[in-house]
Amino acid sequence: MVKINILVLIFKGKQMKKTLLLVSVLCSLTTIAKATPTFNFTAIPDQNSAGLEKRFGGIAKYLSQQLNVKVKYIPVKSYTASITAFKSNVVQLAWFGGLSGVKARLAVAGSKAIAQGAEDRKFKTYIIAHVSTGLAKSETFPKGIQDKTFTFGSKGSTSGRLMPEYYIRKAFNDSPNHIFKRVGFSGDHSKTISLVESGTYLVGAVNYAVWDRSISEHKIDTSKVQIIWTTPEYPDYNWTIRGDVDKTWGKGFTQKLTQALLNLKDKKLLASFPRSAFIPAKNADYKPILDTAKALGIVR
Repeated sequence: MVKINILVLIFKGKQMKKTLLLVSVLCSLTTIAKATPTFNFTAIPDQNSAGLEKRFGGIAKYLSQQLNVKVKYIPVKSYTASITAFKSNVVQLAWFGGLSGVKARLAVAGSKAIAQGAEDRKFKTYIIAHVSTGLAKSETFPKGIQDKTFTFGSKGSTSGRLMPEYYIRKAFNDSPNHIFKRVGFSGDHSKTISLVESGTYLVGAVNYAVWDRSISEHKIDTSKVQIIWTTPEYPDYNWTIRGDVDKTWGKGFTQKLTQALLNLKDKKLLASFPRSAFIPAKNADYKPILDTAKALGIVR
């Protein structure tokens, strides 16, 4: 009877050790999970917020699955806010336009562009006009826009402000405030289209991809507004990441994230950008944007 009790105690002792070991492992995993912060990213608010939430919510889910960490999309109210969030490390990754990407990388040492849409190598801006202006589509810059009311998109937009302003200044050798009767900033491309379509502004500058998608979705009344000129091509949108990410999420994290973006094949998710694919990008690709911004005195 005594021998049996001793065996039971030995058995129970082994089980206790296994149980304690299992509890120890689980506690360690919980500690690691709590210690690993959420990876946050944002995007410039170039369209309505509902569309952005749908697009980037999908990206957050995809990246979480690919990277094995919690990934969260943080919406912002303005282009400036997206750069501020990146600079202060509230977000570690951002979908920037050409100009906002340049500004963010100048503000955060070591940050770099890692991917862009296949279409972003050769981006364009449409100059659009209300039909009441009588302006028709032209291969040369439409100088008939002078003395009309004009709206840009956001003040920090590449396609909605930087590049169209560059070509406007080049054509008239003067600033927009002297060229137009009134100058406005709509805040985003969708708003620019609606303002020109309604006649609130007679002429405007808009991201070609937003216009083309809106046309395909039958959201524009082309009996009221039309394209009158297209800018030469330039580099634009990009995914930019902070240079200190690997210190927090581990060596090779940046490369793993980059590969996840380049490997994205979900057609619906890509179409929401709209892009056919993401391709490699580097800071040097955006030198034309940096040079243009310097020429206009927007960055130093």
